[in-house]
Amino acid sequence: MAISSFLRGSGRIIASGDRAYKIWVGALLTLIAVGLFAYSFQLRHGLIATNMRDQVSWAFYVGNFTFLVGIAAAAVMLVIPAYVYNWGPIKEVAILGELLAISAIIMCLLFVLVDMGRPDRFLHIAPLLGSPNFPISIMAWDALVLNVYLGVNLAVVGHILFTGFHGKDYNKKIVIPLVLFSIPMAVSIHTVTAFLYNGMAARPYWNTAILAPRFIASAFCSGPAVLLVLFQVLRKRTGLPIKDEAIQKVAELMAYTMFLNLFLLGAELFKEYYSATEHLLYTQYFWSGIGPHKALVPYAWGGLLATVIAFFIFLVPKWRRNMLLLNIGCGLIYFGVYIEKGMGLVMPGMTPDTLGEIYEYRPTFVEWGVTAGIYGIGFLVFTFLVKLAVPIMSGHFTAVHADPATPAPDELGAEAH
Repeated sequence: MAISSFLRGSGRIIASGDRAYKIWVGALLTLIAVGLFAYSFQLRHGLIATNMRDQVSWAFYVGNFTFLVGIAAAAVMLVIPAYVYNWGPIKEVAILGELLAISAIIMCLLFVLVDMGRPDRFLHIAPLLGSPNFPISIMAWDALVLNVYLGVNLAVVGHILFTGFHGKDYNKKIVIPLVLFSIPMAVSIHTVTAFLYNGMAARPYWNTAILAPRFIASAFCSGPAVLLVLFQVLRKRTGLPIKDEAIQKVAELMAYTMFLNLFLLGAELFKEYYSATEHLLYTQYFWSGIGPHKALVPYAWGGLLATVIAFFIFLVPKWRRNMLLLNIGCGLIYFGVYIEKGMGLVMPGMTPDTLGEIYEYRPTFVEWGVTAGIYGIGFLVFTFLVKLAVPIMSGHFTAVHADPATPAPDELGAEAH
């Protein structure tokens, strides 16, 4: 009875909202429709509908997958100060990072699905359901850690929201061990993803021992950037008591990880250019081009410039306390890491190919459409989860209010928003 009451009340909250909420949901549903149309075209014609070829077999989908793994791992930036150091201002909103992790992992799995061509191939890597080549296959390990991390976050979020719905504190004996377990799991999802790349001996661009640390450092830049903007939006629209201390502490931690990310990038570039072996060719393709092939060069320098500017914004306390500059910095670091994890990672690693041929890849409209649809699904899941979590966190949606004899659904929806 309690579960059915919780589900009914949750449905009413998600279905209700003001005009801005309905426009936002409508826009996301439109993106999803575009994605379904593009994916149906890809299913009918096969992966030839994309611009991926034998020379570049990992491209736009895998780049987005890699980037979103980092977004999912970024929940650790809230979990560690909240639960390890028991720091109040962040502990109050740490659940928002877990909601972002759930949404990001769902998008990651969808990008793997569409990149495989036929949907039934996805079952091959599904733990318990399929036949993954475990433990030899790194892809099987990646699927395992992603699913475990998703399960841990779902368990934590479900328990916290359900107990909050009943007006009770969460059970620390359940939540704390799961949250602490999620910390190494968050690190492992990006580490195993990095191993997918640098385990390929025929791709020298990825054969570096610092690829996993670079992945983790960049993840702790881009994911929190999303959360900082979200904190401000929720504080303004819902009145959720998110303190400036929480925002500034996350911004300060981001400054450290931005420095580490730039340091590791510099170390990698020094190694490549100073040693100047034949493997330098892949790095040159990204940063300066090879002959007339310079399609990625503007993205390389644009992403680096955005990352450096964002670093200085977050480094100077006076600048990061200015909300306008802070939001600009969040946008810049998000863009910079997106370039680094996509065009700056996947395409240079496969160009030139193993036979020396240069195939300059550009995503097709089909790939853009499918990608838009997946982001639409992810943001819709995140929107619904936040829409449900905020009234529970603020005490507006409880077991008493969920009773049909108390507030009407319209009143409940307006109250929650």
